[in-house]
Amino acid sequence: MKTNTPGSLFRIECEEIYLQEFSVEDADQIYQISSQPEIFNFLPDWRSTKEQRLHWLTNYEIPANHASLEAIAATSSIDGHFLKLGVFLKGTDEFIGWCCTGIKEELPPPNREIMYAISSEFQNNGYATKASKGLIDFLFTHTDIESLNAVALINNVSSNKVIRKCDFALKGQQTIDNEIYNHYILSKSDWIKNV
Repeated sequence: MKTNTPGSLFRIECEEIYLQEFSVEDADQIYQISSQPEIFNFLPDWRSTKEQRLHWLTNYEIPANHASLEAIAATSSIDGHFLKLGVFLKGTDEFIGWCCTGIKEELPPPNREIMYAISSEFQNNGYATKASKGLIDFLFTHTDIESLNAVALINNVSSNKVIRKCDFALKGQQTIDNEIYNHYILSKSDWIKNV
């Protein structure tokens, strides 16, 4: 499922897509996708200028990915680290979105979440579900994480559907930045039952 050869980028195989750690070459596609109304309406924090995106990618996201992967390799602990992976089509190596994990400060501990976004032209093909399941499998198999969270605005029908397809259980609703989200949890023990 996971591959990482010397000099290559970390990758998780997921059927007809793969997840791969962000690289500088991804900056333009991240910018383009995060500028789509279907994305920024639900993920406004991802919207940026091209210059901001390149700055964030180079100075924060790529170094954070390296720190996460080093921590996982050394101790199986991802602690408070973030891991941001691009979603790519295997046939064309086209960047079509992202799938990430990090700490969601607005949730009570343990508050590690997964989140995702798929470009509008590639939505409704199951890619968000496959990417999320690939990241979930990696986290529960290669780290000491015992539970994961996911949140989706209550009116984001597609995202709520993806989360349920990944076997998350609805815990309740959570208000974040004056908006109501459905809050889901998936425990490692429940994940094991469904593998």
